[in-house]
Amino acid sequence: MKQLLFISLLFAAISCKAQPPASTLNKKAAKAYEDAMTLLQKGEIKKAIAEMDKAKKADPAFVEPYLVLGDYYSMQRMPEEALREFNKAFEINPAFFPNSFVSAAELEMKLGRYAEAKKHFEEFSKYRKGNGSAEFARRAEAGLRNANYAIEAMQRPVPFNPVNMGPAINTADCEYFPGVTADDGMFLFTRNRRVQTETGPRHSQEDFYVSSRNPDGSWAPAKNIGPPINTERNEGAPSLSPDGRFLFFAACMTYDGYGPGRNGLGSCDIFFSQRKGDQWTTPQNVGPPVNSESWESQPSFSSDGRTLYFASARSGGEGDADLWMCSLQDDGRWGEVKNLGKNVNTPGREEAVFIHPDNQTLYFASNGHGGMGGLDLFFSRRDAEGNWGPAQNFGYPINTFKDESGLIVNGQGRLAYFSSDRSGTLGCEDFYQFELPEAARPTAVSFMKGKVYDAKTNKPLQAGFELIDLETGKPVVTSLSDEVNGEFLLTVPANRNYALNVSKKGYVFYSESFMLKEAPDQFKPVRKDVPLQPLDTGRFVLKNIFFPTAKYDLKPESKAELQKLVTFLNTNPTVKAEIGGHTDNVGGKQDNLVLSTNRAKSVYDYLVANGVPAARLAYKGYGDTKPIADNSTPEGRAQNRRTEMKILSVK
Repeated sequence: MKQLLFISLLFAAISCKAQPPASTLNKKAAKAYEDAMTLLQKGEIKKAIAEMDKAKKADPAFVEPYLVLGDYYSMQRMPEEALREFNKAFEINPAFFPNSFVSAAELEMKLGRYAEAKKHFEEFSKYRKGNGSAEFARRAEAGLRNANYAIEAMQRPVPFNPVNMGPAINTADCEYFPGVTADDGMFLFTRNRRVQTETGPRHSQEDFYVSSRNPDGSWAPAKNIGPPINTERNEGAPSLSPDGRFLFFAACMTYDGYGPGRNGLGSCDIFFSQRKGDQWTTPQNVGPPVNSESWESQPSFSSDGRTLYFASARSGGEGDADLWMCSLQDDGRWGEVKNLGKNVNTPGREEAVFIHPDNQTLYFASNGHGGMGGLDLFFSRRDAEGNWGPAQNFGYPINTFKDESGLIVNGQGRLAYFSSDRSGTLGCEDFYQFELPEAARPTAVSFMKGKVYDAKTNKPLQAGFELIDLETGKPVVTSLSDEVNGEFLLTVPANRNYALNVSKKGYVFYSESFMLKEAPDQFKPVRKDVPLQPLDTGRFVLKNIFFPTAKYDLKPESKAELQKLVTFLNTNPTVKAEIGGHTDNVGGKQDNLVLSTNRAKSVYDYLVANGVPAARLAYKGYGDTKPIADNSTPEGRAQNRRTEMKILSVK
């Protein structure tokens, strides 16, 4: 069957040359050529090649045999042999069949011979007869653009020093498609290993492996992630959420590892699993509208905890395969699937998408944008309106004449991981890391990690997290702490000011603030456990209530916290509370008392105006009489300038 398919493809490629020979008057040469074509139709390839050689010897100026053999060797992935035949044909008669210039040039692009490829693309245009083939003209135009780009890019290489990640990660098997948490603490990937079964021959098996960062910064030996995720079938293209608690991956048509029968919608579908403690849940199909009757694969889950990016061959896109996105709605269902648009997608192929934890920088592979030929690595940045900017090539030598794909970037935005079969591997494709060029770096992301627990019993808790942009009032990250151990990992992009809210029913919510807009390097990775106070009497600092200096007008940045306070009081309708205002010791005591009282009343008035019954609320100013820190330092005074909520009763 494969032989018949090959013969049909070969004749489609050389149909214009398969007519009675036009470039020879030598009867012996013509007879050998016609016999060769008959043998090709019968699938007798070796005999056909021998007859072609006879034809060439009988008439060295006979061009058709060289062109036919050029197509044959090209289809057999024998580029050197194909180029030898094509170049001889061009020497004999360059104008005989100009389309072959494109075929030769494309082979040279795959070998990285850009100057030769450029010459042949240009000669196609020179010798092209009339309108010729529109398809070859399109290919020549795109190929010439890539050749020109490659020649220029090689003259201005970008910094690139890839380092093999070593035997803890890499083996003699193939490793590819990496995923990493935002703290660079967990590295998950696909390994294609050779498996010997009791009942059959050795076969390839794609499974997921995971490694953890050692205290000294090295990687621990990778371990098979095991069931219920890994099965006897293939699992591939994993995407680890930045907090390491969700895993999205692809499985294809015959996949039935998680239940009876085939539970896929198309040729490949996207599945997901959640980590609870040290265990992963049984994977589930993400379902429509993410999955369709077409091919879906290579997912990437964003740090906002809501948005999934993926590659799909569904209709309605720009080309062969496009990049799409879909977001979870408040009811837990997936919303409308959206194409990422023409700045990212092309009539070619886009794949291997990775959304950085900054949620603004997208990395992907494409053969449709101008590049070095084949699949190149690109990045695009999202603007303030949510539109993706023009795709930018990583440049040479990160991109080469080979296919490059499957790159991810760590949270700090400085280190990239990718797989390659370059020389020096341990046997197949290995993982490498390298310092990312400045132009391709995303916004740096820091993180806060720890666990949530009951402040009285120390029991781990699952609680909801929201990181809110204080300027827009919109959540940029939503997540949950682990229901088994209470652990969390929260990404915090730089260059903005944020309010953090941690909440759970039956507990007083916890708030924190990260003021990074003016000092993006101020927030370093920290370990911070979050104690949640059971709903009981007590005082709690509201850390995201802001006032101008010496004034009591609420700043707009306070709205996020105030709305959380409204929600808390409405959710717990029996709670009665006092809003307390506090100052540092700068200024007169009477002035401080008046200022703190007015600030407390401003919060009280907001709550009442937003539906909280006044009968459940009180307010009081304490001036500088109840400090919680040393007033002799700027940091201490900042802590003393605060707004508190005192729960008076819960019933």
